[in-house]
Amino acid sequence: MTNHGPRTTLALLLVGACLARGTETAPRSKGISRDAFGSAGSQAVDRYTLRNGRGAEVQVMSYGATVTSVKLPDRSGGVDDVVLGFDDLDGYLKADNPYFGAVVGRVANRIKNGRFKIGNETYQISLNDGNNTLHGGLKGFDKKVWSSCVEDDKVVFSYLSSDGEEGFPGAVLASVTYQLTDSNELKVTWKATSTKPTPINLTNHSYFNLCGHANGSQCIYEHLVKINADYYTVTDHENIPTGEIASVTSTPFDLRNYTLLKTGILSVSKFDDKDGYDHNLCIKPDGGDDLRFVAKVVHPGSGRALELRSNQPGVQFYTGNSIGEITGKGGSVYRKHGAFCLEPQDYPDAVNHANFPNSIVLPGNEYIHRTVYRFSVEQ
Repeated sequence: MTNHGPRTTLALLLVGACLARGTETAPRSKGISRDAFGSAGSQAVDRYTLRNGRGAEVQVMSYGATVTSVKLPDRSGGVDDVVLGFDDLDGYLKADNPYFGAVVGRVANRIKNGRFKIGNETYQISLNDGNNTLHGGLKGFDKKVWSSCVEDDKVVFSYLSSDGEEGFPGAVLASVTYQLTDSNELKVTWKATSTKPTPINLTNHSYFNLCGHANGSQCIYEHLVKINADYYTVTDHENIPTGEIASVTSTPFDLRNYTLLKTGILSVSKFDDKDGYDHNLCIKPDGGDDLRFVAKVVHPGSGRALELRSNQPGVQFYTGNSIGEITGKGGSVYRKHGAFCLEPQDYPDAVNHANFPNSIVLPGNEYIHRTVYRFSVEQ
């Protein structure tokens, strides 16, 4: 038997899973089509369209394994795109793209001072958020062209991150699978393995507006949100966790019952001088299936609803506080509070807090993150 080194072994797994570019060029599912979506440097970018029999359509592309479009009917049958984004690849390549729809990693969210320790080794990773690291560093997974293929009714993206990339230890093989079901569920599964102990925390950074991507903050304020969390992680002025896990009771983070988003955002600004939500809430285990109920958001006017379930311990709830004037799809201008994000993930800066869920993946172990976005129409 040939003894392959760790990186070679990961590369062989990549090819064996039919994820290397060129191993499959034609989708085998009638519900999935593929087209070219431009080039990032010398690398071609493919876009895939997933459809079901209930009028839903999801588009994903290989740059950043990004969700570029989610089209859904409303109560009257009108169809609209409910995620923010751009009409072409150039928009996603610009510096002002706030991670629209992308997979972020190797570690989503923030790491204080871009520094952590594993065993006796201290690692310094790249800084891209003031003194800290956000969403994997200067060129995280969102800025990579992933290999892609179709497996039955799923689109599978894969990326091989080299040892030392952005300062992280270990070569990491990551994959993300998108599946659109006839129940209007978008099922997303992330998997990753590493050749060295390393932190891994992957999520999707889609910005949702359930009454349509172009309808702005006035529509967002009408949404009702419920999040299944008794606790949240307290942060400092740089949005870095202090290590305290506090009760949501008598705070704006008590979203255990439906809360009008306008009311919640105003409450946050009075509570800690922030422009809205950008906080990690600690999701309660459901028992039984490892998919926990995370959140449900309803837009009463259109009837569209999004229910989220995940096996992750936390969810970053963000209300687009930092969106500047960005020209998006169809010439629409996106502004502050024009969308919300629900990002299931480990707690921010978990690698530096012993009381947070462990984020270190060891060689021989597999990171698995499963999330289901269930779309429906409330009558």
